[in-house]
Amino acid sequence: MKVILSRNDTGSLSVYVPKKDLEEVVVNETPADEGKVLTLANGWDLKFPTLTDDTKLPQTMEATKL
Repeated sequence: MKVILSRNDTGSLSVYVPKKDLEEVVVNETPADEGKVLTLANGWDLKFPTLTDDTKLPQTMEATKL
């Protein structure tokens, strides 16, 4: 699914899912085989295969819900 990954006013990562009109703060980042798995405040785990520490934000990215 396409999501928008950005930093909010406090500097925390946040994810916006346009099709669900959902914006949640990232509460946990876990390294994966490729990219990272981000856990959102609502409990969703999203895998971002192309996400690295130096990725410029905000950016539209492809994520997989685990």
